Amino acid sequence: MSKIQDLIDELCPDGIVYKPIEKVAKIKNGRDYKHLNSGRYPVYGSGGVMTHVDYFIYDKVSVLIPRKGSLGNVYYQKDPFWVVDTIFYTQIDESQIIPKYFYHVLIKAKLAEYNQAGGVPSLTQKVLNKIKIPVPPLEVQKEIVRILDRFTLLEAELEAELEAELEARRKQYAHYRDSLLFSDKIKYNYLNLSEVGVISTGKTPSKLESSAWSEGINFVTPSDIRNGQKYISSSERTVDKEWVFNKNWKVVKDNSILVTCIGADMGKAVIPTQESVFNQQINSIEVSDNVDIEYLYYWLVSRREYMLRLGRKNGSTMPILNKTNFSKIVVNLPELWLQRKISKQISVFDALVNDISSGLPAEIAARRKQYEYYRDQLLTFKELESASA
Repeated sequence: MSKIQDLIDELCPDGIVYKPIEKVAKIKNGRDYKHLNSGRYPVYGSGGVMTHVDYFIYDKVSVLIPRKGSLGNVYYQKDPFWVVDTIFYTQIDESQIIPKYFYHVLIKAKLAEYNQAGGVPSLTQKVLNKIKIPVPPLEVQKEIVRILDRFTLLEAELEAELEAELEARRKQYAHYRDSLLFSDKIKYNYLNLSEVGVISTGKTPSKLESSAWSEGINFVTPSDIRNGQKYISSSERTVDKEWVFNKNWKVVKDNSILVTCIGADMGKAVIPTQESVFNQQINSIEVSDNVDIEYLYYWLVSRREYMLRLGRKNGSTMPILNKTNFSKIVVNLPELWLQRKISKQISVFDALVNDISSGLPAEIAARRKQYEYYRDQLLTFKELESASA
């Protein structure tokens, strides 16, 4: 930090110039890749690499910014690549800004907060172009990148050790869970999900309906649901209870499971413990009396990869599992007493592996927060008051 401060004191003692993104980079749209053949160039969507093709859309260093879906997934790409229409790529003016520095700044900017849609989260070029970012002298940028790269390497090495240990435990847990859920020694009834409960798809209030957004009941979106999280009691946003009642929207609590049904986050499941509504990226299952809710929760978690595969079959650039296809998924159900016995056995091991408040997951989360705090401190500057972008 001292060297960076020395450089700032020498090169820009009165503050750092902040510029809109459009002044330092051109934001470009992605395109469909289906006319291309298989190859070595990665194809990016908002959820990451989707496949590899034989041609590239751009062959210089770029920062990739999601246009739709998982808006927090910013990517730094130094080799040739292709992008689909759910993600932008950038042509960076390296005379003003170092690409790796640009990448770190955009992560700190928390682009998901600039969401422009009521349904599937989305960004527009118009909004992105106007976001102002700090552009210190290149010498300062280089030193910040050098420090962050070093810190990232050290953090990654330690986190890799923790992740390896956690992954080993998760595999052990998944094997144990699946051996209980799919046993050739148990007699099952095979039912569609629509036969084990009432399925509903959520909605999002229009931005024009400002009265909807107030203190009230939880409004759950996929970003509120963590992997391995069994219960959810709160959400980032809430909606007015009376407004929900007047609209006759589906409200769930206790006897329902929420399951994400779009994008890379598809298949995350959670049980709400407070009254909640949910957006259209989520399906709910109001569980019947002959189904143990925790058994069904663990069953759904175990089938996440299967749901992703189903979602990719729709031909879209983003995996989507609509209500009809979701309803047709077949569940194997033993008798109710056995469902309860199995879910109780799984829950003991589940708590050891997935509880974010203790053990390895909490240690990993702490390391990531430490890194994020350090990065944000490095990228926080006094703005030059008289600067004109």
